[in-house]
Amino acid sequence: MSIEIREVTTKKDIRKFMEFANILYKDEPNYIPPMFSDEMKSADPKYNLNLEYSETLLLLAYKDGNIVGRLRGVINHKYNKKNDFLHLRFNHFDVIDDLEVSNALFDHLIKWGKEKGMTDLNGPIGFNDLDKQGLLIEGYDLEGMFITYYNFPYHAEHLKKLGLVKDVDWVEYRVQVPKEVNPRLTKISERLLERSNYKIKKFKNKKELVPYLYKIFKVLNEAFAPLHGVIELTNKQIDQYVKQYLPIINLDFLSVIVDPNDDVVAFGLLGPSLNDPMRKTKGRLFPFGFITLLKGLKSTKILDMYLVSVKPDKQGLGLNSILMTDITNNAIRHNILYAETGPELEDNDKITSFWKNYDAQPVRRRRCFIKKI
Repeated sequence: MSIEIREVTTKKDIRKFMEFANILYKDEPNYIPPMFSDEMKSADPKYNLNLEYSETLLLLAYKDGNIVGRLRGVINHKYNKKNDFLHLRFNHFDVIDDLEVSNALFDHLIKWGKEKGMTDLNGPIGFNDLDKQGLLIEGYDLEGMFITYYNFPYHAEHLKKLGLVKDVDWVEYRVQVPKEVNPRLTKISERLLERSNYKIKKFKNKKELVPYLYKIFKVLNEAFAPLHGVIELTNKQIDQYVKQYLPIINLDFLSVIVDPNDDVVAFGLLGPSLNDPMRKTKGRLFPFGFITLLKGLKSTKILDMYLVSVKPDKQGLGLNSILMTDITNNAIRHNILYAETGPELEDNDKITSFWKNYDAQPVRRRRCFIKKI
């Protein structure tokens, strides 16, 4: 039978769209289900504030009455205007190993994009830099992270056969936690703290943390501004992310450096790996999944490194040494075995230089593809 492409419009079909990855990868042990509630919210303008300046199209592919693929298109008008682009983004690209399915999905999406005046197809990439991005092209044999996509090797082959080529790559690192902090790094950190007016900020509780989270996102906006695919988060979005991150933040794994005015100049946000609870609950927090999640937050010996950043005008002053010393001491105190980074642009030397004093190995590579349409 022929392949049928249907545009997703109802909440029932949105659920089918978001559930498809769990079905496709159900027998793949390295696949980590995403938070299903977050997936659903990403399609709801009430929760996804990116939709205030973006258009989106969700597609499902059917064959013999069964769903065999999905694809989401995004036109981020704010990003396009900022960069003078006419990019049609895509993400949530998951299909069976059938090139005709991929071809049908992208044909439909490209037609929609052309009607909107777009000239380039780019992805996988989300609405903004805090979304999942990049197709996995190396590291299929390793367990992923719940904050990243998983896909089979044939997905990249499909994109290549459809004429897409490399735009940028991201690399993820596994950083072993040493038995003790490098003495040289400790001395540098202590000397910098003694000679400067910077200090490591500690929080007694999450209520005390809240105003600093806003300062953290301000640093994030400044530091990430020149990176690929990034747009500045609005105040409304920051409000939303503060509420989203606050419940799962473990204060023991948050490192913040402030200046004499108590403004954040550098931070590192890590958290216990959620892989096991996400796998056990299939990404569902309710009715009882949140209990599994809370247990997982306390028992893991692996950290996920969500965000690490230094304010642009403070880079090169050694703040990264202070930051990494504090992060490492926290990990050692909790008997953490290793930490895994999120995707880092392969040419972002300011971030990759963090790992020069550690036993850090690249374990996964992701690619953003591009094609003229």
